Amino acid sequence: MFSVASLLALLAFSITGSPVEVRNSSMALPMTRRPIFTNVTDMVRHDEARVAGFREYSTHGRRDVFPLSNMMFGYSISAIIGSPPKTYHLIVDSSSSITWVGASTLYVSSSGIDTKQPVAVDYTFGSFQGTMFADTFSLSDRFTIPKMLIGVASTSQGIGFDGVFGIGPRESSRGALKKSPEETIPSVTDYLFGQRTITAPVVGIFFQPTVTSIRNYGEITIGGIDLTRYRGEIEFTDITTTPLSSHYWGINQRITYGDTELTPYTAGVVDCGCTFLYIASDAYEKYQIATGAVKAANNLLQISTHQYDNLSPLKFHIGSQVYSLSPNAQIWPRSLNSVINANANDIFLVVRSLSTPSGTGVDFIIGYVFLQRFYTVLDAERFRVGFAPTRFTNAFVN
Repeated sequence: MFSVASLLALLAFSITGSPVEVRNSSMALPMTRRPIFTNVTDMVRHDEARVAGFREYSTHGRRDVFPLSNMMFGYSISAIIGSPPKTYHLIVDSSSSITWVGASTLYVSSSGIDTKQPVAVDYTFGSFQGTMFADTFSLSDRFTIPKMLIGVASTSQGIGFDGVFGIGPRESSRGALKKSPEETIPSVTDYLFGQRTITAPVVGIFFQPTVTSIRNYGEITIGGIDLTRYRGEIEFTDITTTPLSSHYWGINQRITYGDTELTPYTAGVVDCGCTFLYIASDAYEKYQIATGAVKAANNLLQISTHQYDNLSPLKFHIGSQVYSLSPNAQIWPRSLNSVINANANDIFLVVRSLSTPSGTGVDFIIGYVFLQRFYTVLDAERFRVGFAPTRFTNAFVN
């Protein structure tokens, strides 16, 4: 039986210092799009389950750019795996480093090596059980990994795609291997860095605000950042040391609304898999009172036109920087009100409650509604997360 450790040894990982910014040519791969959610109930259930999952943790060089497809707040990327080569559409997930296939498209490959290592991941919005294989994984001709550990599902639920493309920290995979629970699985960026295809295990993420359901709205840069997608400078903050949040892309921050402090300096998670912005229940109550919002039948906070006109900025104090969500950035896109069972002119806020008080180890989750306003960099080499404004930071689109 192959051990995971022996297969990883084939990659000869080396960690060397390197700048994040890259200037080489980029390449976009075609994407397909299918909606995940057709109603607010499913969307909220997905987010709430994912929120719960974060609390259940068990124990200038080469790069390429790939577009992400908007899947009603799920984003997919295409990858070619195995022999004969087969294309899989994988949902991008920042909460785990494991990449796996077999949910929709059956994995069949003559080049795959069965490691006999059972693996299971519960994403709470879905799950999979299967076996780890080593096989060829490719995002392009240049971005190819000869022997990448890939999960192959024997059973899966709730995914809606062919599998998952994991960009989470390596630590997030601990416990997934049933026979070797202390071992971790590298992400795609770890592999590419180890074989010197890229010079930094860095992922840059760009989301354009979603106002319709028929276009691509995202781009992921593997191995660096896309200088054309942000304005000013990227400012970084270290991964938090607070347990629970520290297993993911967790950071420390303080949140204020106008002159009201919603949360003190505390820890939480940056997650491209959550649609809404989540804060601790006590912070949520302060925000609701300050905005004058009422909870609607769809469980979102609703405000009147007058209250919207009087909204204050929602500010995130991260490191030495302040990132502000304008009033328009705090509301659900009204062009998509039909998705949340609302009238065309109704106004709903995108802030939701974690349903737990401050001090749990995950006191906020920064989801898509924040990430669509700021370029985001996940740096696995230096254990940090970076943000920068984009042309959509203050755009009036909702």
